[in-house]
Amino acid sequence: MSNGLEEVAVDEARRLAADAERVVVKAGTNSLTDADSNLDDEKLDKLVDDLEDLLSRGKEVVLVSSGAIGAGTGRIGEPTGTVEESQALSTVGQSHLMHRYTESFDRYDRKVAQLLLTQHDLENPERFTNFRNTIETLLDWGVVPIINENDAVATEEIRIGDNDMLSAAATMGVDADLLVTLTDVGGVYTGNPKEDDDAKRIEAVGTNYDTVQEIITETTSDGFGGIQTKVEGARDVSEHGIPAVIAKSTEHDVLEKIATAKPVGTVFVPINGVSDD
Repeated sequence: MSNGLEEVAVDEARRLAADAERVVVKAGTNSLTDADSNLDDEKLDKLVDDLEDLLSRGKEVVLVSSGAIGAGTGRIGEPTGTVEESQALSTVGQSHLMHRYTESFDRYDRKVAQLLLTQHDLENPERFTNFRNTIETLLDWGVVPIINENDAVATEEIRIGDNDMLSAAATMGVDADLLVTLTDVGGVYTGNPKEDDDAKRIEAVGTNYDTVQEIITETTSDGFGGIQTKVEGARDVSEHGIPAVIAKSTEHDVLEKIATAKPVGTVFVPINGVSDD
């Protein structure tokens, strides 16, 4: 369901996504942990397998990974009722998360690096320049940068949990050609697909953005609020002429499908550079 967008614009957006040379991939907590908040080895290895598909095609990949607090909760088993507890759990979970990423990427002889950011790092010009230069150097070395919010010190970020907006900022900041947000649903839907069997996947978002926003606003009160910031982040990059895709992390060969312009998830048509008139 493309909600009236011209098919040619949707196809062109998918081709742009497939041709992207530098890709930011964001993986959410539910894409990395099980129902008990333990880091799920099978899910993480599947994510790395998908990322390797992009890397083997000669693309540069930056990963924005959630999951530190969830992984910490799974290992320690303590509650997250206070900000201080969330901060402490994030430090336990982040080290475990990076350990597992290192192990998984080692299967492909890939090296990884960790970058922990706060909003201040994105807003301060000097700090952001340092971040950008570090990313460029790591990519030149063939190292996969893995970014997460610095939950241990960024108390506001813990309350918001906003890696969706962080991934959008990173996409624009490092001049990426594509943002892929992997989540536990297959894209943007006309309702909550976890509860509404009649919910239909919206194939593309462009000139129909206002309509999609109305749908999202209605569904956020139905336990589906996580999709809102994903849509906002994807819209932000599309307004800068960069395609974005929201797709299901468990989809078979999900990144390979995006890299070959197959219709998977919901694609956000760039406002600049692709005409949907």
